Amino acid sequence: MVEKGGSETSIVRQCDLVGVCRSTLYYKPTGQESDLNLEIMQELDKQYMKTPFYGKRRMTTHLNTSGYSVNIKRTSRLMQLMGLKALYPKPNTSLPDKEHEKYPYLLKDLDITHSNHVWATDITYVPMRKGFMYLMAIIDLYSRKVLHWSVSNTMEAEWCAEVLNQTISMYGTPEIFNTDQGSQFTSNIFTKTLKDNEIKISMDGKGRATDNIFVERLWRSVKYEDIYLKSYSNGLDLQKGLIDYFDFYNYSRPHSSLSNMTPAEVFEKQPNYQQLSYFINKEKRSKKEKEGLLQQ
Repeated sequence: MVEKGGSETSIVRQCDLVGVCRSTLYYKPTGQESDLNLEIMQELDKQYMKTPFYGKRRMTTHLNTSGYSVNIKRTSRLMQLMGLKALYPKPNTSLPDKEHEKYPYLLKDLDITHSNHVWATDITYVPMRKGFMYLMAIIDLYSRKVLHWSVSNTMEAEWCAEVLNQTISMYGTPEIFNTDQGSQFTSNIFTKTLKDNEIKISMDGKGRATDNIFVERLWRSVKYEDIYLKSYSNGLDLQKGLIDYFDFYNYSRPHSSLSNMTPAEVFEKQPNYQQLSYFINKEKRSKKEKEGLLQQ
């Protein structure tokens, strides 16, 4: 798809033409951890999908009862490497950069009424047979459509900004863009792209478990329906597999929250908002109930 040699067109231009991040051309799975640590990290990831409210202490207990002899220091280091943080009210959950500007959360009680009204993004850890990578996806919150995604072996702000720029080039701009307070998303290179395109910036509150719930659901789906089942051995296989999966997710997989329509149908056909109001409001009520439980 992209020729690294023998082409008159630069690699940068080729990537722009086919919508591929330059960072993915050279990636190799990060594999500096031992085989045992990689096995532990995969177990941590699977348990996190089931109990995202587990912190390092509970995760350490889970690992020990699962046959891994680890201490809390080791668990904490691996969770930090994976970008995992327990979803319950507590300070400093997003590992923000204190020098970066933070922005308010704009989605509370907001009726999301059409495609390109609100986009959201996040990054998740992807276990592989040898090593691991990170996956970033940008979704449209009205339709749940995955607009664009990319994998990389680092979580650099430049990579995140590149994915954002490519998504804008394909779909235009949303009115609001929501992220957590991670340093990649509060960085100047990322927020400048949003400001230059006159997009309102929304950021999850620290320690709020449900602000980015739709992206969390996406991670659960892609991992249990694809990544865990296939156990990819290299970056190329991962890339090919995720192309197939997200095509399935967007165009073939019905969503109960969308009245059993697919994300692509909702995004592209723009059904009357009244058709989906019952399901959207139902999810909002569920979200408020979960927030109430967390605060008790």
